[in-house]
Amino acid sequence: MSGTSGTPYAPHTDAETAAMLDAIGVDDEEALFDIPDDVAFDGEFGIEPRTEREIRAECSRILGRNDDLTEFLGRGHYGHYVPSVVDHLSDRAEFLTSYTQYQPEISQGFLQALFEYQSMLVELTGLPVANCSMYDAATALGEAATLADRVRSTTGETVLVPEQLREGKREVLANYCDGADLTVEPYPMADGNADVDALADRVGDDVVMVYAESPTVRGCVEERLGAVGDLAADGDALFVLGSDVVSLAVLEEPASVGADVVVGEASALGLPTADGMGLGIFACSDEFLRQVPGRLVGASEDADGDRAFTLTLQTREQHIRKERATSNICTNQAWVALRAAIHAATLGPDGLVDLANDCVREATALAARLDEVDGAVAPVHDRHHLREFAVRVDQPAAAVAEDLEAEGFAVHVIGEHRLQVCVTDLNAGRADDLVAAFEEVI
Repeated sequence: MSGTSGTPYAPHTDAETAAMLDAIGVDDEEALFDIPDDVAFDGEFGIEPRTEREIRAECSRILGRNDDLTEFLGRGHYGHYVPSVVDHLSDRAEFLTSYTQYQPEISQGFLQALFEYQSMLVELTGLPVANCSMYDAATALGEAATLADRVRSTTGETVLVPEQLREGKREVLANYCDGADLTVEPYPMADGNADVDALADRVGDDVVMVYAESPTVRGCVEERLGAVGDLAADGDALFVLGSDVVSLAVLEEPASVGADVVVGEASALGLPTADGMGLGIFACSDEFLRQVPGRLVGASEDADGDRAFTLTLQTREQHIRKERATSNICTNQAWVALRAAIHAATLGPDGLVDLANDCVREATALAARLDEVDGAVAPVHDRHHLREFAVRVDQPAAAVAEDLEAEGFAVHVIGEHRLQVCVTDLNAGRADDLVAAFEEVI
């Protein structure tokens, strides 16, 4: 690269650079950019050099200003204890430094791990196809809507979702639907679950997809999923079910209620609560195999007849003709999918069921205790709950939440007189203190 114009990454000689600048009509490369003086780099970063120890001390001081709150927060972001083996295995260099496994001959270990992850989703959902992973539950839902638009024979352009769908998820779905000329409309809820009768009146030829969740955003277990699935099938609409990998261990199998596609979160396993960072799941029937967004890892045989793994299907336009691409999903969540798979394998089938059952028992027990507090009613909805539930308070909910925060606890405000509380194995040990704080502030 000798004789280049100042960088080993631009293979142009000085003469070539001068010829291009002359053709453009400028004197130097800087003339191609209009960078204001107040933000232009002047050669100094203005960062005082410090030792590693000094930097760690400063970071500790900054982080120490954070509020030390015990979070009883949920609504799509759940924290469970992550076994140390997940960190030890996933932090191996061959996993951390791996990009998408384009070259199967050097990626067999990671490809097999992702194949096992897909297989776990197949077992949990009862659907035969699951992809490597998605960004999060919201983008998985958006991809399901665009899939519905491609595969349904109905001429409809309406996507029906629960009226109590989490706002952020609804906004992401709306962005996807806007590009596909689809319209998102809510259908009514009745005591925390889908109002099936109202939904029956709404499903028609204009509906291309019906979406339901179990548990719902308020932690209620949806009791009539089969009926929702039947309504979607009768209207030739795609039935999409949202859930998460822990809940699926104890709830009815999505395939048994007629779900065409299952989306949701796998980040409840393998990851600490990130309140934003996710790991989306996407599973579907064989009918939509070639419509699945992202990538599929498949098992095959190598030249010697031994079992081998490879990226069987890649439906992004980077890999195939743009007109045949089903999605623009790019960098996948392979490493966090690996962590989820390690966590699930560590728990085993019985351990995963036990964890899910604990989420039911802990929520039931905590709701009953809060219901005994004067000025509070829990749970608001007369349903079975998993992890979380709504609480009605006589005082303004925002004021109660602020007082609880002063006592060291964070809960969701979901209405003028309604809060939402989520309990898992990570915060269950502070349940007594939360109840005491409720008694104090109410």
